[in-house]
Amino acid sequence: MQNKGLIKLFAILFGLVSLYQLSFTFLANKVEDDAVIYADSKADENDARQKATFERKFLDSVANKDIIDLGIVQYTYNDVKDKEMNLGLDLKGGINAILQVSVKEVLKSLSNDSKNEAFNKALDAADVRQKNSNLNYLDLFFEEFQKIAGTTKLSDPSIFGTKALSEKISFDEENITVRETLQEEINSSIGTAFEVLRSRIDKFGVTQPNIQRIGNSGRIQIELPGAKDVERVTKLITSKAELQFWEVHTNAEVQNFFFAANAKVAELLKDDSAVKQVKDSIKEDDIDALLGEENDSTQVQKNLFTYLFPNVAQSQQQLSSLVGQARVLDTATVNDLLSNKEVRALLPRELKYVKFLWYYKSSKGNDGSELIGLYAIKSNRNDKPTIEGDVILDARQDFDQLSKPVVSMTMNSSGTKQWAKMTADNVGNFVAVVLDDYVYTAPSVNQAITGGNTQISGGTMTIEEAEDIATVLKAGKLPAAASIIQAEVVGPSLGQESIDASISSFGLAILLVLLWMILYYGKAGLYADVALAVNILFIFGILSSFSAVLTLPGIAGIILTIGMSVDANVIIFERIKEGLFKKKGLKQSVEEGFSVKGALSAIIDANITTLLTGIILYVFGTGPIKGFALTLMIGIATSLFTAVFITRLLIDGAVNKGANLTFNTNFSKGWFQNINVEFLKKRKIAYVISGAIIIGGLISIFTLGLKQGVDFKGGRSYVVRFDQDMNATEVAGSLKDAFGSAPEVKTYGTNNQLKITTAYRIDDEGSEVDENVQNTLFTGLKSYLGDTTYDNFKPGFEKQGAGVMSYMKVSPTIADDIKTSALYAVFGSLLIVFLYILLRFRKIAFSIGAVIAVFHDVLIVLGVFSITYSFMPFDMEIGQSFIAAILTVVGYSLNDTVVIFDRIREFAGIHTKWKYSEVVDKALSSTLGRTINTSLTTLLVMLAIFLFGGDSIKGFMFALIIGVAVGTYSSLFVATPIMYDASKKEEKNKE
Repeated sequence: MQNKGLIKLFAILFGLVSLYQLSFTFLANKVEDDAVIYADSKADENDARQKATFERKFLDSVANKDIIDLGIVQYTYNDVKDKEMNLGLDLKGGINAILQVSVKEVLKSLSNDSKNEAFNKALDAADVRQKNSNLNYLDLFFEEFQKIAGTTKLSDPSIFGTKALSEKISFDEENITVRETLQEEINSSIGTAFEVLRSRIDKFGVTQPNIQRIGNSGRIQIELPGAKDVERVTKLITSKAELQFWEVHTNAEVQNFFFAANAKVAELLKDDSAVKQVKDSIKEDDIDALLGEENDSTQVQKNLFTYLFPNVAQSQQQLSSLVGQARVLDTATVNDLLSNKEVRALLPRELKYVKFLWYYKSSKGNDGSELIGLYAIKSNRNDKPTIEGDVILDARQDFDQLSKPVVSMTMNSSGTKQWAKMTADNVGNFVAVVLDDYVYTAPSVNQAITGGNTQISGGTMTIEEAEDIATVLKAGKLPAAASIIQAEVVGPSLGQESIDASISSFGLAILLVLLWMILYYGKAGLYADVALAVNILFIFGILSSFSAVLTLPGIAGIILTIGMSVDANVIIFERIKEGLFKKKGLKQSVEEGFSVKGALSAIIDANITTLLTGIILYVFGTGPIKGFALTLMIGIATSLFTAVFITRLLIDGAVNKGANLTFNTNFSKGWFQNINVEFLKKRKIAYVISGAIIIGGLISIFTLGLKQGVDFKGGRSYVVRFDQDMNATEVAGSLKDAFGSAPEVKTYGTNNQLKITTAYRIDDEGSEVDENVQNTLFTGLKSYLGDTTYDNFKPGFEKQGAGVMSYMKVSPTIADDIKTSALYAVFGSLLIVFLYILLRFRKIAFSIGAVIAVFHDVLIVLGVFSITYSFMPFDMEIGQSFIAAILTVVGYSLNDTVVIFDRIREFAGIHTKWKYSEVVDKALSSTLGRTINTSLTTLLVMLAIFLFGGDSIKGFMFALIIGVAVGTYSSLFVATPIMYDASKKEEKNKE
């Protein structure tokens, strides 16, 4: 092998980089473990909400403290957190939701709630069609409107030809151009909703959030790993944006109050019996002690200005709408102090209704801490703003005459009048634009603005800030709040259990593979084990380097990759053993085993087919499925490198030192040698057996059906844990009265855990509906829950007793889309693999054999699931995870088949005088050792995951186990015989 030195250097450097990247995960986990210890010592034993608060408090306190000092570079906890490997919801707990911005509501709003009959009939028809269509809502509406509108156009004054849209839609404009304008307006509304949601989530305090738009569908996906307060998150992401315009007090107007409040706070903090709650909320000595920091016993008595840095105006030129600043970590403390009754009693009459709001984003202070500005809003007895945001017609980022960024804003007639009065009353003062109680800008008013068109500018305003403000202003005219159409909530307790189960199954799977390789191949197996360990390091290093999200299916993908990665070493070792059997000598046998003419061609072909399956999964999958596909693809690449190069380095080193490598042990010596099975003569028996199994499965599918998961049929699914063993049938009967019909109830894992699935009110929209269904579930289960309160029953936070461990909701509309995408994924992968095999082997018979075998495997797995789902003690739903399993089975079966086909092609080129049937039988016999060895190793790995992995993955792993067993059988008795029969027919057609 050439360039050994370069490969060694690359492997060492890549290994060191992987260890470096993984170190951030270990360090972040250490800090978070300290946070848990601190929270446990401070919070009440059974108060999970309080524990979460103390954990957050601890992590906030160390956020900007250096925890790594390498001399030339230092890393804070926040830095380390940004670089750690991300865990998915199923491992960490949290919330994953897809929100739908209602395009229907956008259209109604743009039409000024038109009463036009054709318009409203088209909307209703589009509603009906959307439930079973993948077209976007605007296309459906447009098609329906064209059917029933007659001569009426969308630009009619009673629809979109309104005064508000006069600059964008002209009277009597053609429908097709109106449609383009409507699409632009819809995209703008969705974009604005996206930015508002992103701003809210950034302030929520969840680390590593993910928010992204899903094309132009009006859907927004949000992932919040680690989020525990489900109720707060739901309110945060579904409430309508509240844009307001307020008058503002200047810093000069409030500074005297701040001085008085500062003295009062110092007085209160001296008195141990006074405002205990305030003192508790700002006490930091215990955290400082835990961090190993010394407290100065002579430290100055704390007061308001310990936390709030007032912006004092000593002259007219220093007047500002910014009244102070505080560290982000201290904002809660400042809020507590300024809202204290004794402190507010100091407010003069003109400040009686003042409310203090923070700026929407922070900035770096001189000491490196995050600072955020404070504003004093002129509120009133009813807390009503001067102007509401619904008067905004349009807003955009623009440039003034000096090419400085500004925001151009247009209001409707009502807003124009209100704005004219507000600006006239505040010439020389300031007004604030506030969204969701955060100040986005508070510019000074130079003159009354009477035309309704306004430019908002600032001396240091950047283009980014101007875009933010324009987005906020447009949020004021958002026609509808986003509604949750798909949601998944995993409690942190269940997440931790998944991690523990994953570690157990991961460790056992690796141990089984390592032992088997040594038992079967001896010292050569030990070298393969070293390469396997390097492979695992590379996989996790890459995941960590690219901040990929590791999910439970992702771990399954890694473990499956480990099982399959052995295949490359097995193929190579079996080829080397063939050379030794033919007395070629060790060095020559090793050389041939690692060559393209030896094992390399089959390895590359097999890996490419599996990689193509992974790509299809990644393109069409969502959430955990993408995680599975990503780890599968990374594992394929690293496995190929370690098997071909790392194993080769180790074996070459041993050969050069004169080691006697036999590639077998006393246990495995003589296995699969001199085998000559006439497989083709048995093909008719195999066809009958396979046909009988498939027909039985199809009969079951058409009579018993398949158990579709929530993500395919829509509905809500809850995993509920109880304090005692439960009877699923009895619980279903108890819930029948609550839901109107009996939900599906099944034991989930242990006997004290149930999975409850219902379609109750699934067609109704709104977060209040979700709350109602959850409350109904609690009421129906109350007799089994003991002392558990509704707050403790709800998902989120650690569970000490009974409660919802995880929750999933999928609306029927998106369920249909998910099912369609899954079908595209399956058939897309089959088409791509068919074309690849055709390109690689240049005979259509090979493609036909491979694809029919894959269909054979898929139908058998489906049949097994149909026959057994009613009595198996674990979940066997057909959903996205099942599709991932099916596609993995496709990849594995093809991997096996391609290796065999590669050997058939090789034998056909060498043994030109043999009958083709003899070529096929000899090729199958020569690869039998590799086929059984690889399948056995893979099955051992998957059995370890199945037996010791989490409950949520058992159905997934069962499908893989069945698929691998059937795939091994089909590559020998279905794919190859069909290829042989197709080849004979092809030859006859040529004659």
